[in-house]
Amino acid sequence: LLANVGHRRQKHAWPKPPTPPGAIRCNQARKRTFLRSPGFRRLSHRHKATLSPRYTCNNATVQHQLRSEDRAWTHWTKINQPKLIVAPMYDGSELPFRMLCRNYGAEAAYTPMLHSRSFAESYKFRLREFTTCQEDRPLFVQFCGNDPDILLEAAYQVESLCDYVDINLGCPQRIARTGNYGAFLMDDLPRVKSLVEKLATNLSVPVSCKIRIFPVLQDTINYAKLLEDSGCSLIAVHGRTREGRTRERANWDAIKSVKEAVKIPVLANGNIRHMDDVQSCLTTTGVEGVMSAEALLDNPALFGGFRSGEWVEDGEEGFEDGKLDRGDLVVEYLKLCEKYPVRWNIIISHVYGMLRKWFETHPDIRDDFNIKRTLSFEYLYSVVDRLRDRGVRFPLYVKTTRQ
Repeated sequence: LLANVGHRRQKHAWPKPPTPPGAIRCNQARKRTFLRSPGFRRLSHRHKATLSPRYTCNNATVQHQLRSEDRAWTHWTKINQPKLIVAPMYDGSELPFRMLCRNYGAEAAYTPMLHSRSFAESYKFRLREFTTCQEDRPLFVQFCGNDPDILLEAAYQVESLCDYVDINLGCPQRIARTGNYGAFLMDDLPRVKSLVEKLATNLSVPVSCKIRIFPVLQDTINYAKLLEDSGCSLIAVHGRTREGRTRERANWDAIKSVKEAVKIPVLANGNIRHMDDVQSCLTTTGVEGVMSAEALLDNPALFGGFRSGEWVEDGEEGFEDGKLDRGDLVVEYLKLCEKYPVRWNIIISHVYGMLRKWFETHPDIRDDFNIKRTLSFEYLYSVVDRLRDRGVRFPLYVKTTRQ
């Protein structure tokens, strides 16, 4: 099912924030009238204190936050609280790959990062870059951008086809710096606030945000609270700084601090290589779920309990051949690509990633693959057959069930 992204839905109701009491939003004359009223004097006497507009405003804010928190958790429960999630990957988490990961245990997935202006303005871009199907749920659709109105226009196209509209606040790449989006919006918090508020008050689905951590922990905590106060219903935290990229290990302690500071669901991203890492991360951080990106590109069956040979030491007890290898995954992925067409450059990237170990062992097949000008599914299936004919396997391993 191609996403029906050409039709704009009418503005409504991922429940909007409650309208504050009249004393907050009325003009000065109405405020003075209210403060002189008998009802106000009776209320003041009853509590033996003078209520001020400031007090009333703060109380309304607290009540709004409580209701926002309740809505966030109600929705999270509605989608069955997924713990194992495919992270957003540019040209990497497209529909066939998402479905492959779902076949091996992934419980939710993000789309690749989509440029909000291109998505809002170009029907062809929408058809080319975003597809989904009925089985592709729960689904986060991620956008990048810095203009609230354009971001909202893009989000309108998909709100009926996903479970969260996600704002990318974590991309550290040069293109994000040039376009002033992703992690570079960490330098412009008022703009971040306006983006989240715009979506949260106009969409029929909740808003999530994917962020990176600041070098200073308290800045990260303040950032997460700002997102929560602005209407964000879920925060995914990549435990690395904008400058750190993948050169540093993800800081799970920082993710834990964010989880303890906010009252909405939190996901962790970083250092998830196999299922032991999943459990360690959940235990250490207390988050609701974890996501993986790079490790899934190498092993899409990660969430099914399969692990690559590099994470199983030679002769290590407790693991056995899972009767699944990379060739099996490639064949399954290609069949999904035939069912859900995507661009060839994306297909080639995934095939190369999954067959990397085989190509290192058989460089002649790799070289033939690299110089091939016209690709077809028939040719890609034949590459897997040729590698298998060499008699070398790179199995994926599982923990033994024997006691």
